[in-house]
Amino acid sequence: MSTFLEKHIVELLQDRNEKAISLLYDHYGDTLFGVANKVVRNEELAQDVLQESFVKIWKKADSYDSSKAKLFTWLFRITRNTAIDKLRSVNTKSDKEIQMDVSDVYNLGVESIKPELMDVKDNLDKLEPKYQIVLEALFFEGMTQQEASEELNIPLGTIKSRLKIGLRELKKIYGATAMLLFLIFLI
Repeated sequence: MSTFLEKHIVELLQDRNEKAISLLYDHYGDTLFGVANKVVRNEELAQDVLQESFVKIWKKADSYDSSKAKLFTWLFRITRNTAIDKLRSVNTKSDKEIQMDVSDVYNLGVESIKPELMDVKDNLDKLEPKYQIVLEALFFEGMTQQEASEELNIPLGTIKSRLKIGLRELKKIYGATAMLLFLIFLI
């Protein structure tokens, strides 16, 4: 690309002239799509990345400094970083998705519930009083953590810590499955 055309595109871009985007797309679109596709390895995602990149380019037009980088280098970096962000986002999202067919939550039968173990109020006595008070306030009196903090005059962070430790101690008594059911019934 000629230096004259590059300067013209930069001027249009910094003047917020929409023609800059079409010129950028015409002259750099295929190459930037290739960059995005190389990172995400999926044409549909690469198209999304390219679109998001052009939006960022438009928004960041004032930040381009020709003394620091050529226009293509600046465009390349924005596109590559956007592609990496997209890839991370997709990977994080897929990691968080629950696999219903693999999950045991829906496979728990009635035989998994042991009524003799669900006497939580009785077993709270096995915990230290400081944990009992917090669990009773949260689960049996229906307080939020903030309300329990204010009512019991205990810092919120301490409420959270005591809840975590108290539940861990109850888990030792009931086992993981029973604790999960207990928490589900309370919700």
